[in-house]
Amino acid sequence: MEPPLATPAPAAKSDGRLLLGDTPLGQPGDASARLVRAMATADVIAAEDTRRARTLASALEVTPAGRVLSLFDQNEASRVPMLVDEISAGATVLLISDAGMPLINDPGYHLVRRCREAGIRVVPLPGACAATTALCAAGVASDRFCYEGFLPAKTKGRKDTLMALA
Repeated sequence: MEPPLATPAPAAKSDGRLLLGDTPLGQPGDASARLVRAMATADVIAAEDTRRARTLASALEVTPAGRVLSLFDQNEASRVPMLVDEISAGATVLLISDAGMPLINDPGYHLVRRCREAGIRVVPLPGACAATTALCAAGVASDRFCYEGFLPAKTKGRKDTLMALA
């Protein structure tokens, strides 16, 4: 009688993770090599605007391996549980905004918070930051600064905000 065939162990899937991709502020060539690699290999690219994500991928000569889906302020709450489930199952999700770092005046806070609560690894990919890029070229002391986000669009709101900060 022949011994039973050993059942192979299922292939171990790598631990899922959320990558925060810092996208170029203007010139696609400013994209980091890590962002390019992540766009080419992520299982999911969660983008503030899928059209801009595809335009960036094209400019970088990258064909995303995974699907590209939208994640913006109005749909973030409904997308987060699905993305957390996918990451928990081993997927790599790349979160990108239109320009700059996700969460800095852009969507992503709820996804990052839920991932952290679930013990999921969150990995920022360094790159350009509009606030520090502008600050270093402004010719003002930059050993300390405060970032207050976008000012209100309307004149009165903008003046009120600036007066409160003064």
